[in-house]
Amino acid sequence: MSEAEISRREFLRGGSFALGGLVAACALPSVAEDNPALFPKRGRFERLSITCHHIKAGAEKPFSLLHISDTHLTAAYPAEGEKKQKLKTVRSQTFGGRQEEALRDSLAWAKQHVDYVLHTGDLIDWQSEANFDLVRKYYGEGGAKMFGCLGNHEHSPNMWLGDDGVKKETMRAALAAAYPFDNDLASTVVNGVNFVTIDDAPGTVTAAQAARVETEIKKGLPTILCMHVPFNTPHIWRAATKFWAKNNLFTIPDASKYQCKMSDPTTRDFVAYLKAQPLLKGVLAGHLHIDVADRFSPTAMEYVVGGNFLFHGAEITFT
Repeated sequence: MSEAEISRREFLRGGSFALGGLVAACALPSVAEDNPALFPKRGRFERLSITCHHIKAGAEKPFSLLHISDTHLTAAYPAEGEKKQKLKTVRSQTFGGRQEEALRDSLAWAKQHVDYVLHTGDLIDWQSEANFDLVRKYYGEGGAKMFGCLGNHEHSPNMWLGDDGVKKETMRAALAAAYPFDNDLASTVVNGVNFVTIDDAPGTVTAAQAARVETEIKKGLPTILCMHVPFNTPHIWRAATKFWAKNNLFTIPDASKYQCKMSDPTTRDFVAYLKAQPLLKGVLAGHLHIDVADRFSPTAMEYVVGGNFLFHGAEITFT
């Protein structure tokens, strides 16, 4: 048995449980007590920064969820090579090295306070066997229904250090094996509200995705669209630009992706279609690492949640 296989088995010995996508919060584990050595006078969960929103969606009965995004897990097994060891060090420093603590705290809070958990991408910072095992650990294999979507970082085998020539087909296969939902588009109904998640990591949607969303809306149910890269609105664009203007090396808010959303014909038509749909009741996104909201359409607000690696999340109640 290889060293990598031993480490992976040891890593997963604690068992798997569901999280991150849409999953019954009662199934979440009791984990992540605040560290009394570091925070002797803090209450449990005091590190978390939870914003609160309410969406009148026309639900059959009220329910709530915790929306988190951009955890950016940065794990690599020793056997995964020098590149990924360097990446683990550099990117863990970038995100503070406490991303998994933030994730565990968020899930433990969710178990006590909400019904479901939604993760809108960048759960991992780049592709590695260790990161994929974390995905399996926290999403869980089988069991309760769950919902989530991919972010742009999920699509990168080696963020910042090149892609090692990995083909897109290989990357997609690895993602399909690690994430327990249709990576392109998935949907589930909760108390009469249809949650639709799409992979818009390139900053655009495909004609096939647009057609599938239209099919979902034709079900006649109030709909919440969940994705990683938010739709551009004047307020969200201003907030993101101000937040990231001082760091020109970092591509967020990624003007090229926003320009794609405005100039790509399929995506532009898709946005116009959505804005005319009274059944669209909300848009949930991440990517920007800041909490910001703006009106997307006459019937839907867009809520962008801050980075989970910063212990951010958003409680959303639905009626």
